[in-house]
Amino acid sequence: MSTGNRDSPTGDTMREKPLRKDSDHSDDVSRTEVEDRRQTQDTALDESQRKRLEASAKLENPLAGYSPDELARRGEDFCKQHGLTDEEDIRAFRLGAMIAGDMNKYDTIDGLTDREREVLDKEITHKWSNPTMLYAVITICSLCAAVQGMDETVVNGAQIFYKKQFHIDDPNSQRDSWLLGLLNAAPYIACAFVGCWLTEPMNKRFGRRGTVFISCVISAAACFWQAFTNTWWHMFIARFFLGFGIGPKSATTPILAAECSPPKLRGALVMQWQMWTAFGILVGYIADLAFYGVPDRGIDGLNWRLMMGSALIPAVIVVALVFFTPESPRWYLTKDRHLDAYKSIVRLRFEKVQAARDLFYMDVLLQVEREAMQIKQNKFKEIFTIRRNRNAAIASEIVMFMQQFCGVNAIAYYSTQIFIDSDFGDKAALAASLGFGAVNFLFAIPAFYTIDTFGRRKLLLTTFPLMSLFLFYTGFSFYIPKGTARIANVALGIYLFGVVYSPGEGPVPFTYSAEAYPLYIRPFGMSLATATTWFFNAVISITWPALVQAWTNAGAFSWYAAWNIVGWVLVLLFLPETKEKTLEELDAVFDVPLHSIMRYGVAQAGYFWGHVILRRDMQAPVAPTSANTIEYTEHQFKKEKEHNATARI
Repeated sequence: MSTGNRDSPTGDTMREKPLRKDSDHSDDVSRTEVEDRRQTQDTALDESQRKRLEASAKLENPLAGYSPDELARRGEDFCKQHGLTDEEDIRAFRLGAMIAGDMNKYDTIDGLTDREREVLDKEITHKWSNPTMLYAVITICSLCAAVQGMDETVVNGAQIFYKKQFHIDDPNSQRDSWLLGLLNAAPYIACAFVGCWLTEPMNKRFGRRGTVFISCVISAAACFWQAFTNTWWHMFIARFFLGFGIGPKSATTPILAAECSPPKLRGALVMQWQMWTAFGILVGYIADLAFYGVPDRGIDGLNWRLMMGSALIPAVIVVALVFFTPESPRWYLTKDRHLDAYKSIVRLRFEKVQAARDLFYMDVLLQVEREAMQIKQNKFKEIFTIRRNRNAAIASEIVMFMQQFCGVNAIAYYSTQIFIDSDFGDKAALAASLGFGAVNFLFAIPAFYTIDTFGRRKLLLTTFPLMSLFLFYTGFSFYIPKGTARIANVALGIYLFGVVYSPGEGPVPFTYSAEAYPLYIRPFGMSLATATTWFFNAVISITWPALVQAWTNAGAFSWYAAWNIVGWVLVLLFLPETKEKTLEELDAVFDVPLHSIMRYGVAQAGYFWGHVILRRDMQAPVAPTSANTIEYTEHQFKKEKEHNATARI
């Protein structure tokens, strides 16, 4: 124990605490002085920034401070205001408002029936126990994800046939390589520049179900259209049109699922999108293999036409079923259709108390969000001008960019040709692609557990080096002479890459981007994030054939292996952890100088090398957090006049 601690005024043994700022040299600093300094800094905040912080705090718990009686009255007032006159409904909103205001702690609330308590208990103990209609919504969302996956991969097998029919199959022609890439990229070009930006106006005009319906009609029509093309430019137009369906659907479906689901189930449903997209990718490979041997029967290229057209099947199912499921209650609230919202959510919950609780809380949140929207600001501009938002945008754009430049979609779109180049036959190459689809789907399932157990940052820091290793392994396997050894090693490298991608860079980007931005700019942030991932998806699709032609498969795989190393460095330096953080905690995580986040990453790398590799006794670095730009270091609060753990409560 240091002499300084023995000489402390109280004579007690004090635990060493981090010091305030490195620039502060006082040896005797109290927590009260630090809080006073924070308050002084608060007064210097820009007025609009103060309002934004207040809005974020209010969104975290908008019913804080209300007594049970006040909440009950607010529930009754909600019924009077919106024409709910049935006594059973009034009782449900009175009790539901009390439960919502007490952070869902219903055990102290009188008036609940045994059945209602049982159902509320099951929300925690059996979160997957829900009404059939909620699972119907989940099924629709899963089918939408499958549409997405099939749209992406039926082209994988079809292109080995249609490129011959379209006369763009010369392996030595740069023109043919670029055209083949352009055909693959067409939907994602449309997504990046048009489709993603249609999401908000379509949702505003047609609702969640309407947007899903229209986007699936477009997807089905485009898939049907693709099957009847006879030239490369005609195929390009059809696939470009497909992008108008992919963009709005990819952004709207997770929103529909989240807004219809109970709070405890929402996080798992965000993961459902990624898992069922992987399932659609698998089904797309199955369709490729199933139609491979179909003879022409008087129609040139009947097999690849059936492959391309098969992706319309899940889209047609969605179109047929989507209007049998309820609309998002929250969307009804945005249109001031409260009765419709209540009818909708009652179909999605076992008991009216559950429905009233969730609808009342949605309405309160919506009112707070509307207050936040009244703050005069250019929200898109603020993504880049406000430090808290800018840091979130940097982190989000890194994971979205690296989701493509890790190289996964080069495999997803061109695996059949890659396996053919490694000495597989055509049919065997399609079967090997199916194996990659199966690995991608099966190893997406553990992400339900790993993403919230290990955290987003740790998952990426672990999987990026492994993805790089397996891509290098795959690339250098092409130097093995043609034969069984080359085939086995190429397939092994690709499958191992899929194993580490699926629980890491697969689910993390969309989850991270959705939680990184503050709520008041989240729609704009997510539009930017999805546009980024679709744009670089297009870049991968266009450039892969030309890259292989110029550098061979070994060079192309090594190129993306190197990008995974770059991704690891970017995550280390710029990506704060967001696991299990509240909205207020996320404000503190991102509202720090960027160099502090970078310094923490360097320190964390040093700690890993020294403590984990060299087995030295070292203190782990502390992640920087600050509400008002105070940087915390390991020397902060080294001495205190009085240690009172309750002083800040």
